[in-house]
Amino acid sequence: MSEFMDIALEEAELAAARGEVPVGAVVACEGKIIARAGNRTLELNDSCAHAEILVIRAAGNLLGNERLTGCDLYVTLEPCTMCAGAISLARIRRLYFAAEDIKGGAVENGVRFFSSPTCHHAPETYSGLGETRAQQLLLEFFRKRR
Repeated sequence: MSEFMDIALEEAELAAARGEVPVGAVVACEGKIIARAGNRTLELNDSCAHAEILVIRAAGNLLGNERLTGCDLYVTLEPCTMCAGAISLARIRRLYFAAEDIKGGAVENGVRFFSSPTCHHAPETYSGLGETRAQQLLLEFFRKRR
C-alpha cells in the first residue's frame, strides 16, 4: 500500500478520535505530501469541512494557486458529489481512494460525477488502495455509535 494512503488512514484515525466520521486525505505533489487532513465537520460546525476539501484548500494556499495540476489526492473513502466537484475544479491529476461509498459516493457510485458530460476535468481514478483498513475504521466507528 502506498505510504501516502497510510498517512491518509492515520488522518482518518485521528478524525475518529475527535468523534468525526473517519475519513482522511492527503495531497501529494512531486512525490511529497503538501497537505493532510481528516474530517472536521463537527469541530468546525461546517458541513463542507470534509477531508478532501480541507486538503485541497491547504494545498492551494501553499502553492498559491487554485489549480493543483500535477498533484495527486489520496482519500480513505470514495468522494461525495461536493468533493468530486472540488477535485475537478482543482484539476487534481490522480485520485486514489480506499473504500467505496455505496450511499454517498459520487465517483464509482451515485452520480458518477467524473463521467458527467458537464464535468470539465476528470482525474485518473484508482480505487481499493487500503480498502480493508478504511472499511474497518468506518465499520468500527459506526458500530460504536449505534
